[in-house]
Amino acid sequence: MAKELANLEILSQRPGFNSAVRHIKKTIAIMEDAENRENLADMLFEADDEEMAGDRAGLVLSILLTDKMKYKTVSANLESVVAEPASLAKEFEKWKAVDLVAAYHHPEMGLLVANPKIAEELASFGALRKRELLVVYAGKGSTPADGECQKAAELAIKLFEGVKVKAPPALLRGSFTVRKVKQQSAEPRAPKAVRKAPRRQAPTAPVAQRAAPPVVTQAAVPAASASGPVRMTPRYAVVVQNELFHNGNVEAWKRIVASYNNKYPNLQVFIYYDGERILDINSLFKWGKVKHGSAIEFAVAGSDIKDVAKLQRYLAQGASHQFEAFLRGPVNTALRLF
Repeated sequence: MAKELANLEILSQRPGFNSAVRHIKKTIAIMEDAENRENLADMLFEADDEEMAGDRAGLVLSILLTDKMKYKTVSANLESVVAEPASLAKEFEKWKAVDLVAAYHHPEMGLLVANPKIAEELASFGALRKRELLVVYAGKGSTPADGECQKAAELAIKLFEGVKVKAPPALLRGSFTVRKVKQQSAEPRAPKAVRKAPRRQAPTAPVAQRAAPPVVTQAAVPAASASGPVRMTPRYAVVVQNELFHNGNVEAWKRIVASYNNKYPNLQVFIYYDGERILDINSLFKWGKVKHGSAIEFAVAGSDIKDVAKLQRYLAQGASHQFEAFLRGPVNTALRLF
């Protein structure tokens, strides 16, 4: 009894009660569409609704696919890194006998859900990391799931882990084909120019703005705004042009990131080196481990991502001998770069 009351505690106050009611109404609407052979991941992707993302999406997966529709599920802590999961969509699209949903527990973004038959949705996962949890759901809509669904889920996990699989002919025949999906509020994408070489010309002297908050290393993903749930860009590489990524380069990067955060407080910049997330930018300078030609990666998370190309250009310049352009002005001021 005590446990039941604890579960209902959210209903004791108006905000919690209203939130629960909205969640129930949206879940019922999703359930009705899913029974009409709509893919659950497609519906969540198109809705782009903050209140149905992350852990809330997990609740929908549980009540709809597991409890109600009895989909077969296979989970695994990945044994290898999958750099570009979107490339797997071409193979999954051939599996017309089953409906598929993939749920990836991203270490920074939380639970992400995608239809693995659609590359655009799989791209939202970013690179799949080793030892992180991936769950694949396989079923046939309102038709009871069978052994074919179990086999499909098992093969899907193997495919995600980089194993070459051959789908049985029966898995290629059916009516669970993909349809074009479109989000209600499309997220801006970084232009292709983002991967071009950095500009060699230094920017005009950065103008000091209002006092900036202390640079806080990436500890948590920002809360999603009203424009939609949090998403993360792919990782973009910045090649070190200096002979050594020294203290001046570190300070330049800290000021560039601070300027970006000052302009876009709801966005978060994540930095990676040698496959690992860097929680303290200063650690890139320690022992002189980052040398000329090394690649430092970054990604941006948020609900309305902007200026990724510009951020990469500045970071590339900050990793070169032109870093001094970002060190002008009082120390405790934010540069007006964005």
